[in-house]
Amino acid sequence: MSIKLNNPLVSVDWLYNHLNNKDVFILDCTIPKVTANKNNFTTAEKQQVKGAIFFDIKNVFSDKNAEFPNTVLSPKKFEEKVQELGINKSSTLICYDDLGIYSSPRVWWNFKLMGFNNIAVLDGGLPKWKENNYPTEKPQNQKSKKGNFRVNYQPQKIKYTKDVFAAINNEKTAILDARSRGRFYAEAPEPRKGVKSGHIPNSMNLPYSEILNDGMLKSKEELKIIFNQLTPNKEKIIFSCGTGITASVLALAAEIAEIKNYAVYDGSWTEWGSTNNLPIALK
Repeated sequence: MSIKLNNPLVSVDWLYNHLNNKDVFILDCTIPKVTANKNNFTTAEKQQVKGAIFFDIKNVFSDKNAEFPNTVLSPKKFEEKVQELGINKSSTLICYDDLGIYSSPRVWWNFKLMGFNNIAVLDGGLPKWKENNYPTEKPQNQKSKKGNFRVNYQPQKIKYTKDVFAAINNEKTAILDARSRGRFYAEAPEPRKGVKSGHIPNSMNLPYSEILNDGMLKSKEELKIIFNQLTPNKEKIIFSCGTGITASVLALAAEIAEIKNYAVYDGSWTEWGSTNNLPIALK
């Protein structure tokens, strides 16, 4: 019997207790971390939650023909690729990543964008799972029977450059940037070549690391306080970051704080800072 999720976040204890439920799909949403010398994400070293399948954000679930990184797939393509993983309309999806909470909310938001709500992020991710000595395994090559997953696209959950530009002077809309303070204020360089430094005018900085405690999200009460302080009297919030990954962490936090009218700027700062003739603020 399918499990109905009532919260966008689940604990490692919850997942352990539901590990053998055939309707629960565990998605390893880790993004490979690349250093200057080598790709340090190797199959030999890699461990995953027992029974997990790899949800490849970079190579499968991003538009490879797009100009900017991590661009979401079209609804039709997303539906096809999810079906190939064996996911059904009745499935219960749990997302996690190797860093605690980093890239897994991007997958959570992708599914929300596509109209699927029976999905949650594993609080604390793989580090918390290992801390509890719960079972792990090396990645498995799993061939799944095609699922019957269906998309019900929710366009209000995504914003593009023209939408963000229009929101700059809208007093009812807040723009929150999840990048570090150094990058936001142009005191630290952007990691991507050709991307200018600074931030979107009238946007505010909320580094995603400031809503986490040791790789886990802060409590609902703490998150409500943070959003209430930053966005009083705002009717809408647009989240941005470097390429849309950590903006999704803020989106997850907003959902937990019971904020409903929010969206993610898909191109985020990489698109804004690469586009000519767009205004940029430094202070």
